[in-house]
Amino acid sequence: MSGMTHAKVPLLGFAAFSGTGKTTLLSLLIPLLKTDGLRVGLIKHAHHAFEVDTPGKDSFELRKAGASPVMLCSSRRRVIMTDYPVARDPSLNEELLHLNQAGLDLLLVEGFKRESFPKLELHRPSLGHPLLYPGDAEIIGIATDAGLAPAPPIPCLDINQPQAIADFILRRFLPDARRVLDLR
Repeated sequence: MSGMTHAKVPLLGFAAFSGTGKTTLLSLLIPLLKTDGLRVGLIKHAHHAFEVDTPGKDSFELRKAGASPVMLCSSRRRVIMTDYPVARDPSLNEELLHLNQAGLDLLLVEGFKRESFPKLELHRPSLGHPLLYPGDAEIIGIATDAGLAPAPPIPCLDINQPQAIADFILRRFLPDARRVLDLR
């Protein structure tokens, strides 16, 4: 995982233009990977300001008053919200420092397509976007809903067959990714 020195487990990105179906595919893949016994985490890159808290709630009001970070805890979950003093594009490697990777077997990443780590490209020719793989040597396969001509030199998978994509991750990606981590 070139450049991702803070990765403690294999990382696999899902790179595509907006509207291609990254979240839809991930929501189908995660249960399949968990059924196979994997403990799966996820990092999602948002391209805009977002709120995970609700105006009027104590934690929201305290954060807006200037507290940062704010940790919200319950019997079922923990959320840590940190406001950056200056707006900046997040770095995946830096964000990995803030994620507890203990107990994970695989960390899926939605977005961060311009960063250097293994990725599966999602491509729907009908949307009219160019393929990303020619400009990114870290793309290890393409999940698409149509044949590609000329055929790419990397594996092509059917985006509508999440079980086949899960099998690719389990049988082809994970063994190699684990070896790379062991060599570091």
